[in-house]
Amino acid sequence: MFDLTPEEARLLLNVALMATGQNRFRSAAKILAALDRFRPGEASVASANAVLFISMLDFAGAVDYIDRVGLVRFPHSAMLKAFKGMALLRMNRRDEAMVPLSEAASDDSDPAAAQLAKDLMI
Repeated sequence: MFDLTPEEARLLLNVALMATGQNRFRSAAKILAALDRFRPGEASVASANAVLFISMLDFAGAVDYIDRVGLVRFPHSAMLKAFKGMALLRMNRRDEAMVPLSEAASDDSDPAAAQLAKDLMI
């Protein structure tokens, strides 16, 4: 059985995020799908998938993915909640967005997610 070391997984995750940033969405999706198969317990992969949907301007897809997959696997992920709020804001669903953003903003375990959520709530 093939396995990825944590270092290899981080490298591939970074490559997927770079591909997303360069609008190479199909490549990013393939890398993330492979990472998800080999490292299903990584919340960072779920977050990267959310970023991919948001980058593709598929905000409904991002919310669906986060609700159906991301938060099912990682119910306490402040970053996924912040990304859900971001996608809802982009869909002009501000009142609904405040719920996950408030949860993320008050989560001390992930300062980056908390700050992102606070910035989005302004």
